[in-house]
Amino acid sequence: MKQLTILLLLIFGLGGPAFALEKIPFSHERFAELQAQGAIVLVDVYADWCSTCAKQQSALDAWRKANPDKTLHVLEIDFDQDKALVRHFRAPRQSTLLLYRGEEQFWYSVAESRPEVIATELDKAFNFEAKKR
Repeated sequence: MKQLTILLLLIFGLGGPAFALEKIPFSHERFAELQAQGAIVLVDVYADWCSTCAKQQSALDAWRKANPDKTLHVLEIDFDQDKALVRHFRAPRQSTLLLYRGEEQFWYSVAESRPEVIATELDKAFNFEAKKR
């Protein structure tokens, strides 16, 4: 019975903040779908070996924990494996973050890892959305 309850909580999204951050590999289809929905999307150009990228992930995790009610979609681009996408987004290096609000690019950053700066830019995107409604 306990397992069934947990499964139902996960299926219906009642599991709490675990669903506040969608983090998946980039695809043009998913990106277009999210943009059409007006969603907040962070395109994260990263490398597994990048220490700045790790700091950015820590900042994103901290923001997510502080904002469990906000859904941030993170579409990841592997800097070493996805060179066509790296060129498409004009990412000069790993640790490039591109924040979109719908179809509008809201913020572009290279190597920014300060949690307060990343949080401020995410908050601006979400606050702008709230003001539009």
